[in-house]
Amino acid sequence: MASTRRKKIQIQGIVQGVGFRPFVYREAVTENLKGFVSNTSHGVIVEVEGEPGAIERFEERLEKHPPVLSRITNIETTDIACKGEPEFRILSSIEDRDRTTLISPDISICEDCLRECFDPSDRRFRYPFINCTNCGPRYTIIEALPYDRPKTTMSAFTMCAECQREYDDPLNRRFHAQPNACHACGPRVWLVDPEGKPHGEKDPISAAVSHLRRGKIVAVKGIGGFHLACDATSEDGVSELRSRKGREEKPLAVMVPDLESASRLGHLSSKEQDILLSPRRPIVLVRKRLSSLLAESVAPRNAYVGIMLPYTPLHYLILREGFAALVMTSGNLSEEPIAVGNQEALERLGHVADFFLMHDREICQRSDDSVTRIGAGLPRPVRRSRGTVPFPVFLRKEVPSVLAVGGELKNTVCLTKGDRAFLSQHIGDLENAETLGFFEECVDHLKRILRIEPVAVAHDLHPDYLSTQWALDLEDLPSIAIQHHHAHIAACLAENGREDPVIGLSLDGTGYGSDGNVWGGEILIADLLHYERAGHFAYRPMPGGAMAIKEPWRMAVSYVYAMVDDQGETDSATEAFFELMGGLPLMNSLPHERISGVLRMMQRGIHVPLTSSLGRLFDGVASLIGLRHRVAFEGQAAMELEMAMKPAPIDAGTKEEYEFVIREEENALVIDPDSAIRMILQDIRSKRSESFISLRFHSSLLSLFVEICKRIRGRRGLEIVALSGGCFQNLYLIEGLSKRLGDEGFEVLTHTHVPSNDGGLSLGQAVIASYQLK
Repeated sequence: MASTRRKKIQIQGIVQGVGFRPFVYREAVTENLKGFVSNTSHGVIVEVEGEPGAIERFEERLEKHPPVLSRITNIETTDIACKGEPEFRILSSIEDRDRTTLISPDISICEDCLRECFDPSDRRFRYPFINCTNCGPRYTIIEALPYDRPKTTMSAFTMCAECQREYDDPLNRRFHAQPNACHACGPRVWLVDPEGKPHGEKDPISAAVSHLRRGKIVAVKGIGGFHLACDATSEDGVSELRSRKGREEKPLAVMVPDLESASRLGHLSSKEQDILLSPRRPIVLVRKRLSSLLAESVAPRNAYVGIMLPYTPLHYLILREGFAALVMTSGNLSEEPIAVGNQEALERLGHVADFFLMHDREICQRSDDSVTRIGAGLPRPVRRSRGTVPFPVFLRKEVPSVLAVGGELKNTVCLTKGDRAFLSQHIGDLENAETLGFFEECVDHLKRILRIEPVAVAHDLHPDYLSTQWALDLEDLPSIAIQHHHAHIAACLAENGREDPVIGLSLDGTGYGSDGNVWGGEILIADLLHYERAGHFAYRPMPGGAMAIKEPWRMAVSYVYAMVDDQGETDSATEAFFELMGGLPLMNSLPHERISGVLRMMQRGIHVPLTSSLGRLFDGVASLIGLRHRVAFEGQAAMELEMAMKPAPIDAGTKEEYEFVIREEENALVIDPDSAIRMILQDIRSKRSESFISLRFHSSLLSLFVEICKRIRGRRGLEIVALSGGCFQNLYLIEGLSKRLGDEGFEVLTHTHVPSNDGGLSLGQAVIASYQLK
């Protein structure tokens, strides 16, 4: 008879709240092993005792077939002395101060719970909060670790006898499912009008459905906050929602009942289908079908639409009432955080929603829907939030604990601990007191639940960002300023597990440069400690500063005027400018006196900061060809320039690409756009289509960046290129550069875990600062 052995197994990762302990229990009992399993603040600890072959089979199942929602990051196994226990048990959680457990993100309802929800014979039939260990809310209800019910917002609900039996049974799917509840003992929903007056008391969900069918706007409380919902096929309803919410043209996300419905609205690849169906359930940006039933105002002037599937039982109960699609946009006013509290929703959204479908399960953390798209065959996060946060980015080595506070737009914060970097959910644009309050909530919550006490705070170089000012006001932490575009490249390196020097193409709209100018078209040589500015676009004035971002025509004027400005004869330069601009769409869209006013600003040097931004070049070109002279949201002009592009061959008799001149200036490669702008003007006068010019412009950028990377490789021997910054949300750029640089023998690093836009900035800040401290 084989001798008995005992092993201690310590498991780290997402192993709490995902059915890990009952899984371990079942496998141990199947192999007739004795011992115990328990949650700890480090993860899960298992001790098994029995026949060596049985232990080996148990370990194999543990590593190769864990619960579907778990993610094991580390397993340590040691032999220990036998104890002769009579059975295998699940013990109470063990807590200590050095907390390293990973918290599960909020995940969608599983197929088992969904089936029960619509089964008339099940006791949870049509229960809008049905869940089990394999699904449901996690991060947004957790107040502290270990993840046990008393430390969640479900502590307010006492389980009935039947729910308690499920919760206590290791063989039950709801064993230690912390949000476990039913009609008799759990959260409930109700419907009120903006005055708080109840409606549809007998069946509030059916009443809400009835109002949606009649074209009303209903605020629906979900996992991470309220959505504003309306019929996505109704032009009047969607337009009214836009008007009340103050969201002029920015695309709205829609929720559809199933994959078949999604396929009727957009062209879905197999990878897009997989992401839609994943437990994370993000919004996925897919190419619209021309025959779509969606109201045009859902995503005006946009070839893509953001689609998501239901992820809560309440969503399914609403969507399965015959809706083709519902707008499901964040329950907020433009530029404010999503509303989470019932009274808060009434106060902030009372003039937006006609009715409010509320519930009494408190939301501990606001969390917007995540947004992603497929580019170059890989998922590209646009907004990293519900379903992903707070799973960390794993670093190459352990680093000091640092708090990084991100930038101004698409803000996130990041905390490092050991070899992990924890990014917060999407916070938003830090431009008002409400969003700053949410920012502070996120910092406090992450510090508390992860028990991280940072030794320093990292922030952007820009002195006027609210995040920078907040960081500098902290009296007990030293501050470390990080250059914006270096942070972008560092974020790309960190998520790819790299720390060696790379050629970094850091391309976006705005970032404060070390020389005080506005950067954004940067070619860096960078690692996780240092950067060198190896190249950039030539500076051009931004007439009116931030107004040039909101009114791209100002950048169009700036780029054209730069070609004739001789820094002396302003009258002759003005005359030459208007001669170049004669007959262009821009001249027919704006009063000449407004254009002349901008010329005078540049000639006198009044409020005209300099920029090297590629984002501003996109804006200028979009305005020159007549696409967009003013924007309703950040990046709109560049997005529409990309959307204008259709696959089409360049005419045989035309030079294939616009010319960008690369010149040497103080050991840097400076990209002069004058020749390209002149050629674009020629194409406009030749009545070339918007599609033709956009394709030619984009193709020219690919050749330009490949040429610059080849030159730097020849001088410095660098073979790795990292692509980061908001411009890489442009699929043509990310796909084209990934392929063409790869064809030239470069290794190309891109973002697949955090956004390339400023949503990933805090990761780069945190890693650079922690490496500097180390």
